[in-house]
Amino acid sequence: LLSVLYLGDCQLHTSCGIQKCTTDFVSFTSHLNVALEDFDLEFCKALRAYSVCTYRNSKVCRGNLVYHSAVLGISDLMTQRNCTKDGPTSSTNPEMTRDLCNYSGHTEVREHQGGEKTPPPAYLFCGLFGDPHLRTFKDHFQTCKVKGAWPLIDNNYLSVQVTNVPVVPGSSATATNKITIIFKSYQDCTDQKVYQAVTDDLPAAFVDGTTSGGDGNTRSLHIVEKVSGKYIEMHARYIGTTVYIRQLGHYLTLAIRMPQELVMAYEESQDLQLCVNGCPSSERIDQSGHLPLPVVGKLLPWGAAAHPRSGYTLETATTKCHEKMLVKDIYFYLCIFDLLTTGDANFSAAGHSALQDVEALHPSKEHWHIFPRSGGGGVGRDSKFFVSLGFLCLILVAYL
Repeated sequence: LLSVLYLGDCQLHTSCGIQKCTTDFVSFTSHLNVALEDFDLEFCKALRAYSVCTYRNSKVCRGNLVYHSAVLGISDLMTQRNCTKDGPTSSTNPEMTRDLCNYSGHTEVREHQGGEKTPPPAYLFCGLFGDPHLRTFKDHFQTCKVKGAWPLIDNNYLSVQVTNVPVVPGSSATATNKITIIFKSYQDCTDQKVYQAVTDDLPAAFVDGTTSGGDGNTRSLHIVEKVSGKYIEMHARYIGTTVYIRQLGHYLTLAIRMPQELVMAYEESQDLQLCVNGCPSSERIDQSGHLPLPVVGKLLPWGAAAHPRSGYTLETATTKCHEKMLVKDIYFYLCIFDLLTTGDANFSAAGHSALQDVEALHPSKEHWHIFPRSGGGGVGRDSKFFVSLGFLCLILVAYL
């Protein structure tokens, strides 16, 4: 049918709109997969829209060979697919409907409908790593206890919950050993999908065994396994959201990038979101932005641990973190804090990976690195000043 239509282009009169009808039909059906259950339903919608379009052009296209070939072809295809003449049709604007499951295309749709240019969407970043350190959507840094299950994100599109467990007996420091993510159903783009990761089980699939949501061709939601059992990415195109989850040692890290307008789409009852509003004051380990560690230059006592850890001094912890983190920003100092607190070398890798995730997902390059303020007992950019302190005191509040 299509070959006949395109071969007949030269016969078309300028007033006959059959070519536009055909182009729209191709747009409606080019992404359809015959193996999917809803193929016949969507194909019939497109055929009915095609039929309506040809009917509107019946007068101006009278006597046109391509037009009459299209009418006969539509009738044959509707019979083959058992399509009814009455029923829903595809949108009359396929150029716009094509991007409904692509968040970056939503702006184009609004511009087309409103006739005015809209600014590109603003994106926000949130990350959780270490024991645990939280970088909120506002670029505030906090270190929190938050033992047990806590919501990082809970809006109309996405829910993210983490579970934290104690790292060292007798310490308030915790780390994440479980992450649960719910992608809520959205129009025709995806059904609800639940993902769950726990220590030593970082699957490359949702809990129902699938690796994507929505149409398999459009891939509006899908999981990509980067390193088996250690690193996965989730890409939700329909809400412009990307999630990274890693396992380093026995604990998990998370980083997410999401459009600001969707981040803020939540009800008043959903205000407990660590990524949005930070940790409750009662759960913060840092005091007014400071993390005191009274023992420096000595081995930290680890207590009666079942598996004794090798201790770090300030000097050895600094050297270990400097191996991969050359810039002495907040991530560098948090790496030192984690090593002194836990004695677990995997926390230095977690800090380095967290910074890599920032560089990959944070929308503002100038905000990748955040530096503690110097003075007032805080740690500045001068490593000599840092080493000479009688205690480790990190400034962790936002500095932007």
